[in-house]
Amino acid sequence: MNPIRIARRQNHRKSLKIGIIDLITKRPLTALYARIMNPNFASIMPQVVAVWAEEMGHEVHLVTYTGFEDLQRELPHDIDVLFVCAFTQAAFLAYSISNLFRQQNVVTVLGGPHARAYAEDARNYFDYVVGFADKTLIHDLLQDCSPHLTNGVMLSAPQQPHTLPGVRERWKFIRQTLDKTDFFHIVPMIGSLGCPYKCSFCVDSVIDYQPLPYDQIREDLIFLQTQFKQPAVGWHDPNFGVRFDDYMGVIEEAVKPGTVRFAAESSLSLLSEPHLKRLQRNGFVAMLPGIESWFDCNDKSKQGKTFGMDKVKSVAEHVNLIARYIPYVQTNFVLGLDVDSGPLPFELTKRFLDLAPAAFPAYSMFTAFGNSAPLNLELQRDGRVLDVPFHFLDNNSALNVKLKNYSTLEFYNHLVGLMRYSFAPRAIWRRFQANKNPVPRWMNFVRAVSSEGRGRYRQHVKMRHRLATDREFIEFFSGESTVPPSYYHNTIKEQLGPFYEHLPIGILDYLDRGRPFKDSVNGRSHYKKVEQEDLLPAETANAVGMVAEL
Repeated sequence: MNPIRIARRQNHRKSLKIGIIDLITKRPLTALYARIMNPNFASIMPQVVAVWAEEMGHEVHLVTYTGFEDLQRELPHDIDVLFVCAFTQAAFLAYSISNLFRQQNVVTVLGGPHARAYAEDARNYFDYVVGFADKTLIHDLLQDCSPHLTNGVMLSAPQQPHTLPGVRERWKFIRQTLDKTDFFHIVPMIGSLGCPYKCSFCVDSVIDYQPLPYDQIREDLIFLQTQFKQPAVGWHDPNFGVRFDDYMGVIEEAVKPGTVRFAAESSLSLLSEPHLKRLQRNGFVAMLPGIESWFDCNDKSKQGKTFGMDKVKSVAEHVNLIARYIPYVQTNFVLGLDVDSGPLPFELTKRFLDLAPAAFPAYSMFTAFGNSAPLNLELQRDGRVLDVPFHFLDNNSALNVKLKNYSTLEFYNHLVGLMRYSFAPRAIWRRFQANKNPVPRWMNFVRAVSSEGRGRYRQHVKMRHRLATDREFIEFFSGESTVPPSYYHNTIKEQLGPFYEHLPIGILDYLDRGRPFKDSVNGRSHYKKVEQEDLLPAETANAVGMVAEL
């Protein structure tokens, strides 16, 4: 080990050099939309850890990777500890970076969604894997920061912190990330942690709801108005507005009318007409309610025992009401849940699109992310989780659950039909006409004809073709083989580029057991066309995207 680094760690109470990497995406990108918007998708916790570390007297270098930087050149140098924040789709890139730094005797720490979902796997490649993090945990980690090369240490605070550094405290790190784009600047804020609803597939369902201090939110909004002429805020709350009057009161006290624009994800149960009127007065321009299923999750949509077509009609009426007050509405669905069977759920969604044409539909495939949600543990115990590589677990690129009532090919047949209907020229035109505000009109059009609409439709068509004709896909998704198709390995190698060589030894052996590596021309061409699939999960990414445009 470097003797200077040994001395620095022995004297760590004075100062450490700390690097922090926020992986917004998993690979280099070229898309114009991503270039404009990705800097606005920065995570809050890497900035929080940076603030805490500086308050403890350490030197911090924060890197936000949006897909357009030369990541090899951007990586921090001469550091003692490296923190990495990653979603599961960026896990292999995170593992490569950790391996590279550990070879330089740097202690590495993983946080973020992948750390919570796959801690047991991640501890093989990091010295520390962190679940919940508070300032005390970060302080204690940096007081020790001993390497653990053979078996990383899993750490977690007892609960989510009661307070986090606000916008003013994080501003240096927010500003350096927003400066990566000259077009839109969306400030990440959060007003609460956890969620009161108990959707079994959701990571937040097991976290008690708690509001963050209102005084801090008020001060941050006042501060933000001194930095931009008309700032935009993307709320990162899992479910914004649970304590509606309290939050609206804070906004009304702090924000001059018409000076700040907001976007948030909320539930239909909170979006009554009086609430919508108040949201409109306070500058909310984009709302993303979760419908999830026509046969479940009724507490979020305030539907009681209404299911099927009755729920479709009721929810469509509610969404049309929202659209009268909020310029942009996106409705979120989870496809393939155990309550679904046959063509009916897909046909009901088509009827909803007919009845609520102004809403942009966002579809996520039922995906099990490790141990992150109660339902995932049940699926694992029942042997229903497929060993799809992390790189493809983004809710759209691959299905990693053996569905209860569909074969994989049958599911894709229905999915392709729904996508074709949702983004056919007729549907795009009806959506265009239903939105009276010109910005939502054109935003919906651009999304529909790009990778989130027609592009994703083409992606699913190609996957359906593989499931019908490619022997490796047929055997893997039918359970005849446990070896994932070689297409996955080929794509990972191509997209990781130079970081592929830094993957820990043997990490992808299970993808290539007894099979020579071969290039996949179709894999390359497909993934070069569909570039926006590498953004954050659809709900978060689309929320901040909408507020920027509006």
